[in-house]
Amino acid sequence: MSSITRVAPRAIVAALAMGALAFALTGCVPEPAPTASGSPTATSITTPAPSPTPTETSDAGSDITLPANCEAIYSPEMLATMQSQVPPLNDPGVTMFSSQIVEALEVLNSGAPTLRCSWGQPSEVGMSTNVTIVDGAQADSVRTALLNAGYSCEDTLDGTMCRFEEELMTQDDTLVHRGETHFFRGNGWVATAWLNVAPEGYTEDIVATLWG
Repeated sequence: MSSITRVAPRAIVAALAMGALAFALTGCVPEPAPTASGSPTATSITTPAPSPTPTETSDAGSDITLPANCEAIYSPEMLATMQSQVPPLNDPGVTMFSSQIVEALEVLNSGAPTLRCSWGQPSEVGMSTNVTIVDGAQADSVRTALLNAGYSCEDTLDGTMCRFEEELMTQDDTLVHRGETHFFRGNGWVATAWLNVAPEGYTEDIVATLWG
């Protein structure tokens, strides 16, 4: 389930454009130590319970090569869906991160080979995905951090899928829905953050396209 927190509506709109804004204000863009600004009214429902630590899939057959471009991470059907529902691809004004977790951001900023793909314009709707090549230690670090943060993880698709979502209420009573999905398999890590849009089967489509 999720938690509901009140945030300023302008902060939600700015979230896709300004990656440095505090997560507690935007509900979308993280920084290494998310903290609330002021004293927002929060109504807690529940947060996902951590599941047992997933086992790592490390056989060489699970390794991938970083795609040359963002179009290559989707099936033709999913690419058409995204172009129709959340255009455009890679608007330069969209700078939202694909995670709010410190350890995840550290890996993304470590120089690990990564491909970033965003959807939408600077607004209250959008997505950001990173496909990253990681070693076992990096993958374990991020997976452990996700579990410790309350993400729900399960073994699936010959890898590990971790998810988190929540609802935020703006001060003008507009409900905002955001979340993250992470998939680990072999040397690949697919991280996605989304705001008010979550096409069904999005991460699963990337997995099928990259790993076959």
